[in-house]
Amino acid sequence: MHISGVQTVLPGHRYAQAEITEAFSQLTSADRDLLERFHAAVGVEGRSLALPLEDYAKLDSFTRANEAYVEAALDLGERAISGALEKAGLPPEKVDHLMLCSTTGLATPSLDARLAQRAGLRDDVKRVPVFGLGCAAGAAGLSRLNDYLRGWPDHVAMLVCVELCSLTVQRDDTSVANLIAGALFGDGAAAVVATGHGPGPEVFATRGRLYPGTEHLMGWEVGEHGFRVVLDAGLTDFVARKVGGDVRDFLADYGLTPDQVASWIFHPGGPKVIDTLAGALGLPEEAVRLTRRSLREHGNLSSVSVLHVLQQTPPRPGQPAALLALGPGFSAEMLLMHW
Repeated sequence: MHISGVQTVLPGHRYAQAEITEAFSQLTSADRDLLERFHAAVGVEGRSLALPLEDYAKLDSFTRANEAYVEAALDLGERAISGALEKAGLPPEKVDHLMLCSTTGLATPSLDARLAQRAGLRDDVKRVPVFGLGCAAGAAGLSRLNDYLRGWPDHVAMLVCVELCSLTVQRDDTSVANLIAGALFGDGAAAVVATGHGPGPEVFATRGRLYPGTEHLMGWEVGEHGFRVVLDAGLTDFVARKVGGDVRDFLADYGLTPDQVASWIFHPGGPKVIDTLAGALGLPEEAVRLTRRSLREHGNLSSVSVLHVLQQTPPRPGQPAALLALGPGFSAEMLLMHW
């Protein structure tokens, strides 16, 4: 599979972290000092949000939040599709397969059905909507496109990830997990055009790793309130114990060691997760510079983030690159590619 075009799109409502902290403090009963400490600790300087800050007070039900999700997701998704196709030099009618990943809202008909029509895709496009992969979906979606194109190498496949994390924050939840989520996550969309033959980096290996008995580490509690975040305090320790070794094993199966990988494309899950992965793999700071910059400038965009980092990664012809994202399950998704 060749990645022929990647386009990230962010909402137009851009705010400094301090502005978001102030607005969130007006919506929650959480301790103000604690809130400010969390918002400062995550290393995020600013984020783009689906709505103007003053509109979040109006989201007094899951219904209203989800209505806002559908409207904003369709706008961002359509723009991402258009941008990725333009970069790939392909018209919409050339797309044979469309996969859409999102875990921050619900829609039936699914977003991919609506986006296919809005973006001008053929009415016989093969659609696969995916819910629940969370932050891992950007990497997992690329792997599934690779699987599809191995069987249909002459086709064109697209991945669209849309995440509007700000619309899921619970104003009545003063748990540490919700406060971290409110400090860390941002909104955005990304689209990828992939072909069996063509320009762009070539994916030559993929692997997924599911860790049994770890459902408590990350996910949603879904109820009348909508989506309540689950982030276990033991997540970073688990990553340190397990994920680094699995990444090393994946590389070793293709004759590589971490120091032989020229480009590392990490999902920016948070400063501690980045530190843990870099330490487990023995990576220099330069290897995670783009990941840290994405987090600092935009926050954690869930499944969109790793695609944003991919878009920002300069080509290094003939050199291997590794892409990694972690998500609910608990799970890890890994890819190897080269330009």
